[in-house]
Amino acid sequence: MTTSSPQSLTDLRRLLRSGLVIPAHPLALTSERKLDERRQRALTRYYVAAGAGGIAVGVHTTQFAIRKPEIGLLQPVLELAAETARQSPHPPVLIAGVCGATAQALQEARLAASLGYHAGLLSLAALQDATVDELIAHAREVAQVLPVVGFYLQPAVGGRLLGYEFWRRFAQIENVVAIKIAPFNRYQTLDVLHAVADSGREADVALYTGNDDNIIPDLLTRFEFPVNGRSVSLRITGGLLGQWAVWTHRAVELLEQIKACVTHEDFHVQKWLTLGAQLTDANSSIFDAANSFHGCIPGIHEILRRQGLLENLITLDPDEHLSPGQLQQIDRICHAYPHLTDDTFVQAHRDKWLA
Repeated sequence: MTTSSPQSLTDLRRLLRSGLVIPAHPLALTSERKLDERRQRALTRYYVAAGAGGIAVGVHTTQFAIRKPEIGLLQPVLELAAETARQSPHPPVLIAGVCGATAQALQEARLAASLGYHAGLLSLAALQDATVDELIAHAREVAQVLPVVGFYLQPAVGGRLLGYEFWRRFAQIENVVAIKIAPFNRYQTLDVLHAVADSGREADVALYTGNDDNIIPDLLTRFEFPVNGRSVSLRITGGLLGQWAVWTHRAVELLEQIKACVTHEDFHVQKWLTLGAQLTDANSSIFDAANSFHGCIPGIHEILRRQGLLENLITLDPDEHLSPGQLQQIDRICHAYPHLTDDTFVQAHRDKWLA
């Protein structure tokens, strides 16, 4: 799918509701743990060439530690991705991670806006003890600076529980344009959907899966809720996913096929359920689900290293590495599910992206 960079809030809402593949952009480092600008640019070029409609930068997959003063990579990484993406004839939607308590979040939102980012993915992980009123006030302040994508991050990797009341009120904030639903929990996923249906903002707030463990069923399902005597129908139209940081060209193809199935109500249920289970199995190995996601980022890096896009598995945290047995599991899924990969596409274009 090709997109054009949104020129207005209305354009942004339209693009997000159309359903986009939005990879969560990794961080390329040298052996000295310095930013590898050449390979960082190559990753951005890969995502754009693969047909991703957006990229998310400064998020979990980019490593939150880029914000530490002694590392100081938040602005350079955001700048590099935006500059590289804008060189495309069809620039993607640019989404910047926005983290921290209100003062930090506002600073990051202002930085992203100054660099031409279209929205901020708002993490509430730093506000573990805040009340719902405090969370909503925080989100409203950030939304005055930059359109906001809500983020339900699973508690296993630093998120917090966010219930129906929060999401109903959050969806009513004027400059909220989308929600990334990523609790890795079906009950909590339904809390968000039910809240958006009840908010009356279902036409304005795009819904994106961040449930890397349930991507295809999320995208195929029509969710229906009775609201004030009428039935409100919702769809999760796209994905903002760490899983889509790899095999992105294939992810774009899959999303377009799913859109066609949904449009024509031609689901081939068994085929899609089988493919969904295979993708979940692959994600389990890449994200290291067996070890509480300890090797999630190195697992993503390993796929990109095999394709020649990254040189190594190095992260900012020297204690972050593949778990015992994870490499063998990645070997297994790469051999078992070649139809999920895009190795041939990457091989054909990699040298150009690295130039």
